[in-house]
Amino acid sequence: MKTFVTFSIFFLSAMAATAAHGERPNVLLIVCDDLNNHVSTSGYQPLKTPGLEKLAAAGMTFSRAYCQYPVCGPSRASFLSGLYPESSGILNNTLDIRNVRPGTQSMPQVFKTNDYWTASVGKVFHNINSDPGDVAWHEVIRFNNEENPVERTLRKAYEAEHGPITDKDDRSWHRHLKEHRSALAGQTPPGYGPTQMRDEQHKDGKNVRQVTKWLDDKAHANKPFFIACGIQKPHVPFWAPQKYFDQHPLSAIEYRPTPNGDWKNRPPLAISKRYQAFGFELEEENDELRRKYTQAYHACISFIDAQISLLFDALQRNGRWDDTIIILTSDHGYHLGEHALWGKVTLFEECARVPMIVRVPGLTKDGANSEALVELVDLFPTLVELCAITGPNELQGNSLVPLLENPNANGRLAAYTVVSRGKTLGRSIHTSRWHYGEWGSEDQAELYDLINDPYEDNNLASNPRFAEQRRQMHSLLIETRKSAESKRK
Repeated sequence: MKTFVTFSIFFLSAMAATAAHGERPNVLLIVCDDLNNHVSTSGYQPLKTPGLEKLAAAGMTFSRAYCQYPVCGPSRASFLSGLYPESSGILNNTLDIRNVRPGTQSMPQVFKTNDYWTASVGKVFHNINSDPGDVAWHEVIRFNNEENPVERTLRKAYEAEHGPITDKDDRSWHRHLKEHRSALAGQTPPGYGPTQMRDEQHKDGKNVRQVTKWLDDKAHANKPFFIACGIQKPHVPFWAPQKYFDQHPLSAIEYRPTPNGDWKNRPPLAISKRYQAFGFELEEENDELRRKYTQAYHACISFIDAQISLLFDALQRNGRWDDTIIILTSDHGYHLGEHALWGKVTLFEECARVPMIVRVPGLTKDGANSEALVELVDLFPTLVELCAITGPNELQGNSLVPLLENPNANGRLAAYTVVSRGKTLGRSIHTSRWHYGEWGSEDQAELYDLINDPYEDNNLASNPRFAEQRRQMHSLLIETRKSAESKRK
């Protein structure tokens, strides 16, 4: 590996054509919500994503990137602090790292302290209450959709029965809305389908347009910028403008049916019962409903791809394409019926594995791809090294700079992901070939051969032929767990 000094000279000289001598690079961090890697891992037809493809063609794709916790809050707390969930102390969506682990510095806070102009739009930290605010950001904004399609449907039905709502404080109407709170939030059907809004009326349309405005207005003035753009889709509700649904006819939807008896040899805690909220029953295929949800999820991907393209256009329009590091990823993956599961909160590949594309002008090679095992917790140490700033001593991730220089370099021996089931913490490791997990005890284990069984159909944990492999993976899991817990306070 090159020394840091040698790398810094190389990096800055490569950017000298468009940046002043010695200027630190800008950073654009794009964090999607619930965007999975299913196009490459689960047999779906490829989706046309010209925006993502443009970034991939100009940067490096990490095809074996893993989140540390497949739920929004813990995952974001992890990679924004550079700590594994067991060290951050954030193992659910309700905890705030500022209370659980006082004094922990977040990624944007470190950049602001090092004289970067920092701004956030959309969902970056899990929610407003967990966002560090002006400690981390010069500007922070969250938008809402201009309308709620479910509310529009409910209102139409309500007025058909009760007459027009003329008073905005109508108690009966608001009581009716309260009764349908879950549906309004898109957490239950009908939380999918086309809207009557234009792109710019959706919150993600507003998010990217705010970033382009910051760039066009040069809000960062003479400082380098660190901008985080939270992309809410394809999180439920699966809403997008009609034109994006039109790109994915129901008849063209393809999926791999769940094999019969899929759950006969797996630990019961491996199941996430989120499928029930989607209207499915375990191990009972519902072709019509699965097609509708998959179509809606794909429409959301096409929608956000069109929005993300606007960010790249704005960078180029403002002459920042060649001095801005771009990272695009997701907080975790998402099930679309694999193993009869829907949503997140599992340790399977569909949920633990995330898309990750990194472009560092002057360093990454166009269209490069790395099969190395990497983790979201690696982003923080990578960025502080690339930007020549001092990060917290407690960062647990590994810098990706050696891989960005050489995509054939070795990554981690194992990627680590955990998730809670009540008071039990499921822990898993993914190696280049194997996925091994335990749900509270060694006798509640999963072992999958990802080369010969990429869909994780066959749990080999109880197969005597693989007893030695299981023993080795158990030892590696214990070793990895100790490292992940090493910064716990």
